Amino acid sequence: MTSSALSSPPKLSMLQVLACGAAIVTLSMGIRHGFGLWLQPITQAQGWTRESFAFAIAVQNLSWGIFGIFAGMVADRFGAFRVIAGGALLYALGLAGMALSPTPFLFTLTAGVLIGAAQAGTTYAVIYGVIGRNISADRRSWAMGVAAAAGSFGQFLMVPTEGFLISSLGWKTALLVLGGAVLLIAPLALGLRETSFAGATPLKRDQSIGQALREALKYPSFQLLMAGYFVCGFQVVFIGVHMPSYLKDKGLSPQVAGYALALIGLFNVFGTYAAGVLGQKIAKRKILATIYFSRAIVIAVFLAAPISPASVYVFSSLMGLLWLSTIPPTNAVVAQIFGIQHMSMLSGFIFFSHQIGSFMGVWLGGFLYDRTGSYDIVWYIAIALGVLAALVNLPVRETPILRPRAAGLPQGV
Repeated sequence: MTSSALSSPPKLSMLQVLACGAAIVTLSMGIRHGFGLWLQPITQAQGWTRESFAFAIAVQNLSWGIFGIFAGMVADRFGAFRVIAGGALLYALGLAGMALSPTPFLFTLTAGVLIGAAQAGTTYAVIYGVIGRNISADRRSWAMGVAAAAGSFGQFLMVPTEGFLISSLGWKTALLVLGGAVLLIAPLALGLRETSFAGATPLKRDQSIGQALREALKYPSFQLLMAGYFVCGFQVVFIGVHMPSYLKDKGLSPQVAGYALALIGLFNVFGTYAAGVLGQKIAKRKILATIYFSRAIVIAVFLAAPISPASVYVFSSLMGLLWLSTIPPTNAVVAQIFGIQHMSMLSGFIFFSHQIGSFMGVWLGGFLYDRTGSYDIVWYIAIALGVLAALVNLPVRETPILRPRAAGLPQGV
């Protein structure tokens, strides 16, 4: 046995990483995708405006983005297990607080800050860091597609479940039940416990956190990926939170909204998996540009067509194919350009841009609705941003960055 083999800690098996990572993302993302179902029950019961609810969910997305950076740093340094287990506890506390908060301020602290921090530790940036460290580059994009598809399956599974819980138990009890269910994430995190973070074998790092961050933030392709991800966040969170209310305003039943969100989740299983597979074969920048431009077309056609349950289901199915399919190619490009040593942190920064977009999409939806009585302006903004995102992703360079041996700084564009 060679000395390098002795010094290198064993990696987790691909099956173990994907099974545990997919189950964690299924629960974490599945629950959050159903938050739009609570907008009308909570605002009507509490006498709050839609903007109050939307602002809390907007803060949740911003909190997720901010804490995601630090969750990524901690996961890269100490391993994912501690971060995921802590996130599960915060998630349970946030859901309980969401049920019991008597004022919009406390609702924003729990549904917003606490759940946002929880999602930072239980979703893609941390899970993808484990994938990057344990799965070879030739299968990495595919594996990321599998994990993203699990999040989509979680939406398909959990949104109808949440709708059933609300109708049968009431919105408060439903949130408390979900708070208990989300604690299952903690034992699942044991399957992602890497021996390289156990303390026996220190990890060798060619760059400090500061060097890696300065390198990425100065690199044009990283900036373009961040700009595209801003648009992704704006579109999907606006639609996910406000579409149930939009459809009800158009005279459609709540069941149509529930089925629509479930269809988005179902078809996104195929969309994200396909994006991961295609990322192994064709340029990821072209995949991203196609996804964003297709979203703009789908939204425009949906608004132009007469609204009916059938048109909603077609829109949801097509949008589902494009929903989270940006995640595997975006994160695979980050790993491809910068390597895997600081992948969770860099993915966290990219995702922070996504969450700023999410904040704007969900808050602006509530703000403009309360002032104009319509979501039309936000829909039009979503279309324009989709075209912009398609254009900014085309110049992204996917080749590994060239570094001087010592400084670890970028050369060239």
